[in-house]
Amino acid sequence: MAKQTRDAEFTAFVAARAPWLRKVAYLLCGDWHRADDLVQESVTKLYVRWGRLSRLENLDGYARTVLVNTFLAEQRSPWARWTARRRAEEVPEAAAALTDLDASVDLRSALAALPPRQRATVVLRYFCDLTVEQTAAAMGCSTGNVKSQTSRGLDALRRRLDQRNLPDLSDLRPTAPVEGAVS
Repeated sequence: MAKQTRDAEFTAFVAARAPWLRKVAYLLCGDWHRADDLVQESVTKLYVRWGRLSRLENLDGYARTVLVNTFLAEQRSPWARWTARRRAEEVPEAAAALTDLDASVDLRSALAALPPRQRATVVLRYFCDLTVEQTAAAMGCSTGNVKSQTSRGLDALRRRLDQRNLPDLSDLRPTAPVEGAVS
């Protein structure tokens, strides 16, 4: 009976959080199929530990951390390096006229070009709206590392998008100056 209750709680959690986890995974990897795989692997890891996890205060934060760690671990594998090289060799299609949809695609493309840790910090800070401290906890690194990775990631995004003559990225700039960030 307890296993049925545990499974029902887990199923309810996954049903409620899967779309959000999938969006975060997509922003991390830039591919909906890989995002689905990342979510599935993360959900499997959560299920294995669900008996202990269901009592956590911030279960969403833990799930997000598992997802980010799964993504970063995947990036270190030889398979990820091979597929990244293969994607870089593909010839991109000619760009259509600039519209809001095109700007969104360009932003996703620029995000996908960032190194994995920079991409993770930008996604966690600006899509998930986490503080520097929360991002550091989710990634298992120092706040200084988060600040530098975020700064470098935003600079790379700006440079890449400025080359395409896109609108200003003021929505990606923090509302308050990031402590220790070089302007």
